[in-house]
Amino acid sequence: MQNFDVAIVGGGASGLACALQIKRLNCKLSVAVIDAGERLGKKLAATGNGQGNVSNKRLSAANYHGGGAALAARVIGGDSSLPLSIFNCLFVEDEEGRIYPAGRQASALTDSLIRELTAYDVKFIHPARVIAIDDSFVLKLSEGYSLSAEKVVLACGGKTQKQFGTDGSAYALAQKFGHKLTPLYPSLVQLKTDTTYTKGLKGIRVDCVVCARLHGSHLCSCRGDVIFTDYGLSGNAIFKISSALAGTDGAELSLEFLPDCRVEEIMSDIIKKSRLGYPDCELLSGTLHNQVGRAVIKRSGPRPEDIVKTLKNFTLRVTGTLGFDYAQVTHGGIDCSDIGDDMQSKLAKGLYLIGEYVDVDGDCGGYNLLWAFASAGCAARSITGMI
Repeated sequence: MQNFDVAIVGGGASGLACALQIKRLNCKLSVAVIDAGERLGKKLAATGNGQGNVSNKRLSAANYHGGGAALAARVIGGDSSLPLSIFNCLFVEDEEGRIYPAGRQASALTDSLIRELTAYDVKFIHPARVIAIDDSFVLKLSEGYSLSAEKVVLACGGKTQKQFGTDGSAYALAQKFGHKLTPLYPSLVQLKTDTTYTKGLKGIRVDCVVCARLHGSHLCSCRGDVIFTDYGLSGNAIFKISSALAGTDGAELSLEFLPDCRVEEIMSDIIKKSRLGYPDCELLSGTLHNQVGRAVIKRSGPRPEDIVKTLKNFTLRVTGTLGFDYAQVTHGGIDCSDIGDDMQSKLAKGLYLIGEYVDVDGDCGGYNLLWAFASAGCAARSITGMI
C-alpha cells in the first residue's frame, strides 16, 4: 500500500490550490490528489460564466454567510489578492471589483494549476471516490485499493451541481470523525416565485433594486440584473439575495423598477402620456421595457399614483428555488465549531477541512473562490509547519 505525506480528497479549486501551496512550501512532501471526476478542476473551469472570477476587491466580512462566516473573515483577513499568487497569469478588475484572469478564460486557471502540480510530481488519482477513511488515515477507494497518508485534507465540495461530482455524499467522511453537518440549502440559485403577474415576461432583463422580506421583516436588498423566467426569477441580483433566503418559508421579494428615477419624474411622464392620448396599457412606454410596463399597469390599474406605487414595489411571493443541481454553492456544510483557524480538525489531529465542504458560503462575485483559495493556503501553511 502506497503511503503519502498528504492525501487531498477533492480535485476542485480548494484541493488543487492546497496541493500546489504545500509543494511550493515544501517540495519534498509527497502529495496525492484524489477526485471522483474524469477531469480535475472542472467546476473551476466553468466559474464566472467561463471567465474565471476568482476574487473581489470589494471585500468585507458581510460577504460571507453560514456558521463559519467569522472563521472565513479571520482566514481571509481582508486580503482579496490571495488567489493572484496561485496562478501564473495576469489579472484584471472590472467596475464591480470582480477579479478575472486578463484572458477571461477560466479553463486556463485549471490548466495553470495542473501544469505546475504535474511538474511537482503530485500524484493524481481519478476517477476514484474515497469511500472510507480510518483513524490511522488509511483511505479506501472505490477502485478496490487503498492508500495511507500522514495527513488528510478534505476538499470535497458541497452538494451543488452533481455534474461536477459533488452530490453531498462526501460529508460522511468528516462525520465519521465526529464532525457535525449543518442543514444544507442551495445558494446563489434561481428563485421560483408566484408567476401570476409575470406571465409573458420570460427572457426580459431589467435593472432593479431587489428587497427580500420574511413575514414583513427586511432580510436584505441589492441592486442588479433581474431576468424573468417561466418559473420565477434569475439574474445576478437574485443570486446575491438567495443566500439570505436559505431555509426560509413565506419570503417575499419587492422589485423596484427605475431605481435612478424619482417618483415625481415618473408621475409627470405618465400624466403627460395620458394627456397625449396614450392607451392606458402604454403609459410606461419608453420608460420601462414595454412588456414589463404593461405587466405593471395590468396589476396596478390606470391611475398614475397606483402605477408608480406598483412600479416601485412590485411584489412577488417566493415559492422555492431551482434546487442543488442549479445552485452555484451550498449554504451549510461541516460545522466550523470543531475546526481551528488553521483549518485543522479539533477532533482528529492531521485532518483538515477546507473550501465549500465546510459551513461557509460567500456572495456572488468571486467570494467563494477567494474562500476556497484562502482556506487551502491556510491548511497548506499548517501542514508544512509555516503557521
